[in-house]
Amino acid sequence: MRLDLSDDQELFRETTERYLREHVPAGELRRRRDDPAGFDADYWRRGAELGWTSLLVDEARGGGSISGDGLVDLTLAAHEFGRHAAPGPLLPVNVVAAALNAALAAGPTDAAGPVRPTGSAGDGADTLAAVLAELVAGTRIASWCLSGPRPHDRLGATALTARVDGGEVVVDGVARPVEAGAQADHFLVTARTGGGPTRGGPAGEGLTQVLVPADAPGVSVAPMHTVDLTRRFAVVTFAGVRVPVDRVVGAVGGAAAAVERQLRLAAVISCAEAVGAMQAAFDMTVAWAFDRYSFGRPLASYQALKHRFADMKSWLEASHAVTDAAAAAVSADRPDAAELASAAKAFVGDYGSELLQDCVQLHGGIGVTFEHDLHLFLRRHTVARALHGTPSEHRQRLADITDTADHREDAA
Repeated sequence: MRLDLSDDQELFRETTERYLREHVPAGELRRRRDDPAGFDADYWRRGAELGWTSLLVDEARGGGSISGDGLVDLTLAAHEFGRHAAPGPLLPVNVVAAALNAALAAGPTDAAGPVRPTGSAGDGADTLAAVLAELVAGTRIASWCLSGPRPHDRLGATALTARVDGGEVVVDGVARPVEAGAQADHFLVTARTGGGPTRGGPAGEGLTQVLVPADAPGVSVAPMHTVDLTRRFAVVTFAGVRVPVDRVVGAVGGAAAAVERQLRLAAVISCAEAVGAMQAAFDMTVAWAFDRYSFGRPLASYQALKHRFADMKSWLEASHAVTDAAAAAVSADRPDAAELASAAKAFVGDYGSELLQDCVQLHGGIGVTFEHDLHLFLRRHTVARALHGTPSEHRQRLADITDTADHREDAA
């Protein structure tokens, strides 16, 4: 990232970098290729002590930022995760923690909107707060269940449904891919609600979010294959899963704004990690070009290669800039937050792929071997590019945002 860091932010970044360098070097990543989890519980707990899981949580709930801007602080850690291709569910845990924190901060929903049904066991604050405390401490893992199999794999789509039945919520459907699905203790399920009695009026319709224990009856998890050596994904199936209605996060049928916020957070964190992978690959390739000689000259001295490096450098710096801008906009909830988050995801996804493929080509034959470290960063970026909306999906979202803005101007 290209931020002007405070002393405290720089200390946080350096501490994270040193911890990852010492505990998950490239050799350790290779060793964990067939590890079902990809990381140790103690590794994650100690990372949480460094602050990885608390930056989007209010101080009153055990969290707190470093600079006063938790999302910007989190991008520093995400960038280092990308630079080291590090394991651990940094993105899903922080998205779920932010969602729980926001729901607790909002308090009970009043009668102006959909609320939990009559007969609820309470507003669930104690349950949500207890889970949030475990996430912050790093003793439990949570993941976000949103997209599903085709045709529900598009940006923001969900194949899951939820209905209120008395004092319970019944969840059905399939979510995939779910990061750290087999390691998660809780799932934040985003589902469509078609009805159910509410205290304030008619049936709550729209998006509803429910916190579901991973060991609840009817939940099944099947691992998926991935190109990343240490990130794990799963298919999570919910077959008539019943949980107390006090596990609803927010309001029944009223989660659309929260889900949109979560998508923006996920886009920013994913971009920060992808840019970290791009930076590591670029630095590695520059060093290689100066060390490798051809006809008595370093590769870096050839004009044709200088032009390629210039293009790569421009893509890299622009990726830093757009990701930093998106983080600031999303953190402040600015009107252009959705636009910048999608712009960052589209740009970093497309040009990051170009940069990494150039890095592989410039390395020559050694660049496609398993023994070389370059593929670690290509793998990390490839997965980040596909998660939470592809570049084409985010370009479509940008077009929709622009079209909506034009119609508003015409109406005005």
